[in-house]
Amino acid sequence: MSKQINVALIGNPNTGKTSVFNALTGLNQKVGNYPGITVEKKEGICKLSRGVKAHIIDLPGTYSLNASSLDENVVIELLLNKNDKDFPDVAVVVSDVENLKRNLLLFTQIKDLEIPAILVINMADRMRYKGISLDIPHLEEQLNTKIALVSTRKNYGIAELKELISNYRELSTAPCMHASEIDKDYFDSLRKAFPDQLLYKLWLVITQDVNFGKTDRNEIEPVADFKTKSKSDLKRLQQKETIKRYQFINETLKKGQIIDLSTAKDLRIKLDRILTHKVWGYVIFFLILLTIFQAIYDWSSVPMDFIDSTFASLSEWTKNVLPAGTFTNLLSEGIIPGLGGIVIFIPQIAFLFLFISVLEETGYMSRVVFLMDRGMRRFGLSGKSVVPLISGTACAIPAIMATRNIESWKERLITILVTPFTTCSARLPVYLIIISLVIPDKRFFGLGYQAMTLMLLYLIGFGAALGSAMILNKILKIKSKTFFVVEMPNYKLPLPKNVALTVIEKTKAFVFGAGKIILAISIILWFLASYGPGDDFNKAEEIITAEYANQNLTDDELQQHVASQKLEHSFLGITGHAIEPAIRPLGYDWKIGIALVSSFAAREVFVGTLATIYSVGSDDEETIKNRMAGEVNPILGGPLFNFASGISLLLFYAFAMQCMSTLAIVQRETNSWKWPILQLVIMSTFAYIIALIAFQVLK
Repeated sequence: MSKQINVALIGNPNTGKTSVFNALTGLNQKVGNYPGITVEKKEGICKLSRGVKAHIIDLPGTYSLNASSLDENVVIELLLNKNDKDFPDVAVVVSDVENLKRNLLLFTQIKDLEIPAILVINMADRMRYKGISLDIPHLEEQLNTKIALVSTRKNYGIAELKELISNYRELSTAPCMHASEIDKDYFDSLRKAFPDQLLYKLWLVITQDVNFGKTDRNEIEPVADFKTKSKSDLKRLQQKETIKRYQFINETLKKGQIIDLSTAKDLRIKLDRILTHKVWGYVIFFLILLTIFQAIYDWSSVPMDFIDSTFASLSEWTKNVLPAGTFTNLLSEGIIPGLGGIVIFIPQIAFLFLFISVLEETGYMSRVVFLMDRGMRRFGLSGKSVVPLISGTACAIPAIMATRNIESWKERLITILVTPFTTCSARLPVYLIIISLVIPDKRFFGLGYQAMTLMLLYLIGFGAALGSAMILNKILKIKSKTFFVVEMPNYKLPLPKNVALTVIEKTKAFVFGAGKIILAISIILWFLASYGPGDDFNKAEEIITAEYANQNLTDDELQQHVASQKLEHSFLGITGHAIEPAIRPLGYDWKIGIALVSSFAAREVFVGTLATIYSVGSDDEETIKNRMAGEVNPILGGPLFNFASGISLLLFYAFAMQCMSTLAIVQRETNSWKWPILQLVIMSTFAYIIALIAFQVLK
């Protein structure tokens, strides 16, 4: 049985920590959430020498052990709780060769916890380019550690790092400086009161608002011979500690790091002037977004069509080859289409995360966040909310997954809750067929009414998202610190390996996380549509054959009428009839009711459901449109799909949460059913009220 050691990978954001993690673990990694919270947990296995395996946890990026966010709390809680199964045998602290001074603050704090620590100086291939030279023996002596010079881009230093991890027992656990010197009397009394506890651990417990297993602040403060300090005094001591650490780091780097600015070549300042410009910055960003989403539509259409046709063929093949019966129907009409409903999202998700990963790897995404933050703040959002909101026009699912880099839980939650208001591509089939029915095909100053209506629906979606974000910001009583700290990393070419692993992991997270919920609901909808009580359902074929006996219908046409009869009297059809009194004030009948219920599986199902209801035999929109145009309102008379009911239906789909896939991913990202249920109820209620007002005013 091979031995396994725990390794914690720690570092500031943008030090290349993920690159080191990928280089060590390759594909032997998995992504999940920490128990009970939504912070992402990445872990993997690295094979070392002599049959030893390293269980590596890639901890969230943090600037110091003075926590200011949920993800930073995760780092501190692990490092201070020796009873945690993931408590590290060795900490690998990743730093960036160009920001060594700032990165070493975190390293010196970890050394005070007396955990064996290795310092990784990453991006070492840029040393010559930036005019940097390092005295490694001097740095190792001053920092009481071993240093690995690494370049994941040039693929060197990883073997040496693995060797250091294997020999972690040889590392010194002595601190490289003593923070207690900032107030000797206070720390001496703390040491006397708790002689069995690590001094710096006690200090962190006193000053942080986090949980550390058995060591609790309430157990520390009541001790008689230990005098507590006020919060303001503790804050001043924290500041003194930081100053003292930087004094030590400056002294260490005077000899340990030499930077020859004359040899440094840097385009960063010139690029930043353009990309963060108050006018051109926005223009460039929106041009990039336009290009990305056009590419997503163009590139994903071919694989999505292929997936759609493949699953349709597989379903038909299953129905023809297997013996007729309930199991075959479940397989061909429930499970296979349900799996297709999961897999068909993969191209959009993969392409979106491909582009997001490239933008993050190059360093451009940090500039976008900086650029957009001020405008988003007034709506209770972060600058980082921009990408999810705009990418929601392709699909809300990857857009919601893209909120993970928003540090503030409140801002992230608001972004998740409002993103579904943006018009996704699944709404387009619904919009196009309704618009073509109720909006005249005329032009105003060269602009078509139908095109203007479609554009207006997109604008309404964005407006609803921003407006609801502003309301949520005022009513959500969630304590969440919102310090806006954004790293401006150097521009660099993305590493293909990092991009590929990001795309694979995000796609896997969707397929295995939300996929099982989507599949389950698909099977439930299949059951409701495939079974029904009474003779109207069970004897549908006899009823239709008798009704159309004199019309010389082909077998296909007859089967379409049978399918329509069965659907109307199935449990799903009965549901449509049951909700008809509630939706009649909106201008809808039971047939639209069925389409509304069934399109909860996915909005684009609306068109396919109408094809079955109207016995069309295909999803050809022209044929469906002709049938819909001929429908008569049973109560008011005249066309069922008129201007009033059409606008009502468009607005309902603009605001309603008609997508179980989105609900599934919201549940996964928030780790709770409370938020997706509230989202479903509030958005659907709002959609109903707006659609009701629109129909009653326009009819």
